[in-house]
Amino acid sequence: MPLFMDVHHSIPEGADAAAVASAHLADLRIQDKYHARYLNYWLDPTAGKIFCLVDAPDAESAHAVHREAHGLVADEIFPVVQG
Repeated sequence: MPLFMDVHHSIPEGADAAAVASAHLADLRIQDKYHARYLNYWLDPTAGKIFCLVDAPDAESAHAVHREAHGLVADEIFPVVQG
C-alpha cells in the first residue's frame, strides 16, 4: 500500500504533546474502517507543525481518518517512499 506523509502547519491553540498523542490514538481506533494504518507522528512545537506517516490506499482515505477521528485534518499530504 502507498505511504503518505501529512503536514499540519499549525498546532491547535493550547495543544501539547499529550493532546497530539491523544489525537493519534483516536486515529488508531478508526483507521481500519478506511483500510489505513497510521504508523508514526512527529510534533515540532517550535515550528508549530505536526507530521503523520500513514500507510493508506490513497490520500483521501488518510484524510478521512483524521476528519472522523478528531477533525484535525492535514494542510498537505504527500506520497512518500521509505528509503
